[in-house]
Amino acid sequence: MSTTTLAVLVPLLPFLGAVAGLLLGRTAPGFVRPLAVLPTLAAAVLAVLVAIGQGGGAGADKPPLDASTQLTPTGSVPIELALHIDGFAALVAILVGVVALCVQIYSTGYLRDDARYPSYAAIVSLFTSAMLLVVYSGDLMVLLVGWEVMGICSYFLVGHYWETAEARAASLKAFLVTKLGDVPFLIGLFALAADAGTFRITGVLDTVAKGGLDHPTLIALLLIAGVAGKSAQFPLHTWLPDAMAGPTPVSALIHAATMVAAGIYFVARLLPVFAASKAALVVLAVMAAVTMIGSALAALAQDDIKRVLAYSTIGQLGYMSGALAVGDRGAAVFHLISHGAFKALLFLGAGVIIHAAGTNSLAAMSRMGSLAKRIPDAYWTVTIALLALAAIPPFAGFFSKESVLVAAEHAALGDSHIAPGAAGWLVLVAGLVTALLTAAYAMRLWLLAFHGRGAEAADHGRQPLAMNAVLWILAIPTVGLGLTVGYITDWFDGDSLTPTVTTAVLGTGAAVVGALTTYGSWRTTTALAARNPIGAVSAHPDAEPALSESDAIEAHTPVYGNIASAPDPADPGRLLLGPLHSHAAAGFHLDAVYHHLFVRPVLAASGLVRFLDREVVDTYVRGAGTGTRWLGAAVRRAQTGNVQTYLSALLAGSVVLAIAAVLVAAGA
Repeated sequence: MSTTTLAVLVPLLPFLGAVAGLLLGRTAPGFVRPLAVLPTLAAAVLAVLVAIGQGGGAGADKPPLDASTQLTPTGSVPIELALHIDGFAALVAILVGVVALCVQIYSTGYLRDDARYPSYAAIVSLFTSAMLLVVYSGDLMVLLVGWEVMGICSYFLVGHYWETAEARAASLKAFLVTKLGDVPFLIGLFALAADAGTFRITGVLDTVAKGGLDHPTLIALLLIAGVAGKSAQFPLHTWLPDAMAGPTPVSALIHAATMVAAGIYFVARLLPVFAASKAALVVLAVMAAVTMIGSALAALAQDDIKRVLAYSTIGQLGYMSGALAVGDRGAAVFHLISHGAFKALLFLGAGVIIHAAGTNSLAAMSRMGSLAKRIPDAYWTVTIALLALAAIPPFAGFFSKESVLVAAEHAALGDSHIAPGAAGWLVLVAGLVTALLTAAYAMRLWLLAFHGRGAEAADHGRQPLAMNAVLWILAIPTVGLGLTVGYITDWFDGDSLTPTVTTAVLGTGAAVVGALTTYGSWRTTTALAARNPIGAVSAHPDAEPALSESDAIEAHTPVYGNIASAPDPADPGRLLLGPLHSHAAAGFHLDAVYHHLFVRPVLAASGLVRFLDREVVDTYVRGAGTGTRWLGAAVRRAQTGNVQTYLSALLAGSVVLAIAAVLVAAGA
């Protein structure tokens, strides 16, 4: 079987699994789990075979794989079902397949008693298929199909628990904010195709190489708007923390391998388009810097463990955008792959922690004893993932984050022929500050979640084997991916991804300082809290003594009373941020700003339209009906059925007409 055929099957198999799962979900529920896992497993295996057959893409012996067939004549710019697989595409497809497979396996235990699991599993498969289509597509219009399908799937998956107002609001917000970015994105694609004369990625890149773009800055800025929405970059990042209302496996899939990764991958694939405009690269660098620092500060103040990880994802995507802003797509995609491994592990590990603790609140976990001993698998694997997130060597996050800092250093020192020096300095400084903050909130999460002091948490049962096994599977690339950096250079345009002494010392030093500072603050706040205890976490008086496994996993039923949501005096984040803490916890009030600037005017306008419709337009409609009804009543009264009355009226009318005619004639 040829590599082209295998590549076609990679996105096709999860799609067929999704269709079959939807059709058989009610009639043959026994097939739902195999249809969720096996097509995704096959797609992951085929993605590996495609990568082996590709041999590293353009940087190795084989050129990128290109194949196409025209879908239908358009009369203008043709749209083709095309493949374009280079080293980047091959590796990202493996990431998507492996993470999606782990999510599907994990979900068999996490949602095993959920009545809506068949539709959930089918939509996850469709989500996976759409992302793989984006990765392998060689035509921008076909890529757009996968891009939009992911938006629809995220709406349904984030709103899986639609009984709750939070899930409904979060799914709608995610859909609207990403669609807001998709409007300029679509215009940018059409403008790009108009300048290049084709939607084929290879054709677009050839046009850029020849200097054939007439409006490079406009096109780049329009596309960046779409990327900001899809990849949750400032100022369109506000949907991602709220999307944590969905099931935890969905969060892992969105944050690690699909949706938010699509925007970064798109820019990496079309980087020459953005590099054609220095202004666009500066805008991208500013966006990345604000995103990195702002999200790291917000993560340091969050109480919900999933929201901490959500803001962490936004910040790590900022690193990737920063690498692209300085013209190094190899560093961006390397960090994308590394981040996908350890962030999937963090979210799935968080699901185990939430199940064991019965709450998402770090404040509540900090008042629980023996939580780490109860979930040793999650404890060790999440610890590994947090070390990778904090960029501590020799874990994968260290090498990938250092590759971003090295790229920024080269641009800052004028060694890059693509990015301006200002963009390099901006990304480098913001990256180092964010490295310190990342280690700080990673240490805070680890201390509060696993080293709480207080009464032992209620026992909610053992986690299913599928949930724990997946954690160790993802721990393998989290530990080992960085150690292969010297062997995968050919997959990344042949550029070196190894750290330099300067960035390694600065980056690691910042991380160590951030972690130690947080630990010292935790020791201080813990001692203060011990002198002034505010109580221990106790079971909610209306809750069962111990939740069933399905209740704890599916609905995250609250177990603890008001004490769980009380401010934690042992939280080091409060000491570190000081007066900034409340603002960071609220995401620097960006949602409130948007509410006043956009939501309230739209609601006011809709109220005005409703008033005009009901009081003005409906008045005319009702008046027309009333006038017709009155006229009909008057005419009906004239219909007496008396012939003499009719003749009298006819005679009177004739006389009136005769008099009128005489008067008119006399006047003439």
